[in-house]
Amino acid sequence: MNSNPEIKSLLQKFVLNQCTPEETNEVIAYYKKNQLTDDFPTVEDIQNLLAEMPKMEKQKADDIFANILKASKEEETVIELPSRKSNYRKYISIAASVIVLLGIGFFYKQNMSNKAVEPKFDFKSSDIVLQLENGEVQVISEHNSAQVKDAKGNIVGNQNGDKLVYESNSDPEKLIYNTIKIPYGKKFRLQLSDGTFVHLNSGTTLKYPVKFIAGENRQVFLDGEAFFDVAKDKKHPFIVNADELNVRVLGTHFNVSNYPEDALTDVVLVEGSVGMYESSQEFDAVKNTILKPGFKGSFNKENAKISTKAVITDIYTSWIDGGLTFRNMTFKNIITKLERRYNVTIVNKNEKLASEKFNASFKEESIENVMSYFNEIHGINYTIKNNQILIK
Repeated sequence: MNSNPEIKSLLQKFVLNQCTPEETNEVIAYYKKNQLTDDFPTVEDIQNLLAEMPKMEKQKADDIFANILKASKEEETVIELPSRKSNYRKYISIAASVIVLLGIGFFYKQNMSNKAVEPKFDFKSSDIVLQLENGEVQVISEHNSAQVKDAKGNIVGNQNGDKLVYESNSDPEKLIYNTIKIPYGKKFRLQLSDGTFVHLNSGTTLKYPVKFIAGENRQVFLDGEAFFDVAKDKKHPFIVNADELNVRVLGTHFNVSNYPEDALTDVVLVEGSVGMYESSQEFDAVKNTILKPGFKGSFNKENAKISTKAVITDIYTSWIDGGLTFRNMTFKNIITKLERRYNVTIVNKNEKLASEKFNASFKEESIENVMSYFNEIHGINYTIKNNQILIK
């Protein structure tokens, strides 16, 4: 079997649960044809053992598969076959195939169990955290300077105050990612290796390559809110992945808001052109939504529909300079955004108030002034003690 590349490929797809019904029948037929004893494991037995496994990344599957094949090949060379060669060779061939199937499951499960569970980031902490590719965590202080190094000790970025700038002279063979996490009450600025500038709002996580690679799209992954000033590069589109939505540009200024409590992911275009499409699809300029400057595109997370409308872009980008804007927003969501912005805890005991919608805009105001406004205009009764706000 090891000499049959078609069977190897088919078994790999079978383990990864990627076979078509016809290909699955081929696998079953192969085992039925080569099965020599009643106690030999069937395909169904093996599949049951692997049924609870999550889907594996293709590259990892390829690596494990190759290693197991190599090991089984080496094992086969030390076996002395009796005179009835053909049957024993067939038996070993089938055994090797089962070892491959079970081995992938074993090694993958072992890999999953040995992998440390990443602790959930506490956005109410006071630290900006940079997580490196190897899992190492570096705390960033806005009052100090620091260097960011790769696994080999090479300097790939320099942080000074609330800004981190990545070098453009490194030349990695593969994409290496860093992830930056901004806690409540803070903002941060980031310059990527291609010169793209990113403003990160509080409660935001951004995963991005340390260095973009020629010939591949420039892709980053956003949870939260960020304003992007993308360096122009017609050969390498810049893509912001916001969960189920992709935002594709060549070089422009735009804002993406993708917080978990919001029903919509909003993209506001200040300059240039932006394409919006589902992350499971390929970009198509004819079929996908193309935003024009001065427009907001809203992706509905429930039904994956995209709607657009003209807006005053300054309203949606004012947060960069300390502004705060609510548009037709429930008070429940306003509370979440206030907690994120000011790093406070708000307890609302007025259940009726939670579903009411409000419109309001603030410049760089304190939480005391914001709550005072809601009290004066909307009659919201509250008390503030330390970093806790109680709404009665």
